Amino acid sequence: MSVHRTITFSFGETPPPRLDKALARDVPEEANLSRTRLAKLIEQGAVRIAGQVVRDPRAVVCEGQVVEVEVEEAEESHIRPEDIPLDVVFEDDDLVVVNKPAGMVVHPAPGTPSGTLVNALMAHCGDDLSGVGGMKRPGIVHRIDKDTSGLLVVAKSDAAHHGLAKQFEKHTVERYYKALVYGVPDANDPRLRGIKGASFEPGNILKMTTQLARHRTDRQRQAVLFTGGRHAVTRARTVESFGTPPVLALMECWLETGRTHQIRVHMAHAGHSLVGDPTYGGRRKLPKAAMPEIAAEAVRTFSRQALHAAVLGFDHPVSGEIVRFEAPLPPDMAELLDKVRLAS
Repeated sequence: MSVHRTITFSFGETPPPRLDKALARDVPEEANLSRTRLAKLIEQGAVRIAGQVVRDPRAVVCEGQVVEVEVEEAEESHIRPEDIPLDVVFEDDDLVVVNKPAGMVVHPAPGTPSGTLVNALMAHCGDDLSGVGGMKRPGIVHRIDKDTSGLLVVAKSDAAHHGLAKQFEKHTVERYYKALVYGVPDANDPRLRGIKGASFEPGNILKMTTQLARHRTDRQRQAVLFTGGRHAVTRARTVESFGTPPVLALMECWLETGRTHQIRVHMAHAGHSLVGDPTYGGRRKLPKAAMPEIAAEAVRTFSRQALHAAVLGFDHPVSGEIVRFEAPLPPDMAELLDKVRLAS
């Protein structure tokens, strides 16, 4: 038998004109209900105003109206815990920061029902998980691709899930990636300056500003658009270049927004695709004279996109402390860089 709790409050002064926005503004913070969760509760008929169920998220509300939100307590998750080793960088009662290896999917899906980060966290956290989104499971507030390595923060409590989701929504989370790309982006390159969406900021920082959406014919890809889609901004600067003349660059990329495949598709659009990227053209031939064969072969055979989520910083959603974590390059990327560095 399921257990419910009722959250009762009143709309404050000059509420937003529609129910969903007014709820998001005025629901008590300690309820830890995200906008997504509130939308589902409206749809389920769990929201009453003056005793009457309201299912229309666009319903007009008024100051002082009494609202009741009935919330079902968290259920046990259907996701199976799996004893998979994790590289835990930080953990407390509210969240865990992990350094995800390349090759691990973040969340179970029809094609990958097991062996995921969530399966591993279910076993690692055990009974310490609260009812994130109405289900006892880790709260995934952002993801990185299966074959991208690096840092992820996951909520263990409702309060952390709610607070982290707000920071990601407002784009205040610090996220820096390391990427090995073909070519060396340069503000003096007329080709790059002619690409729509590309510009440069002081310090030779490449800025990519476009819309992104799922590709019309290949649903596994994202496509650059300039109307429709979702706004996406990536910045990147060259840390090191390799080859004679330079044919590869180690880039530091940081996100203003966080869209699916954002760095991969933006760098490819700029003509500087990531080494090893099977989706966005990361199998280019290097000029024979630019780099010895041993280094060129290491680049040619690198088995994944050379992308690593190296830095993650945010305000702790419960304590308010500013926290920042760094993860060194994984062995495969470090070895690749050593080979092209020696060749240069």
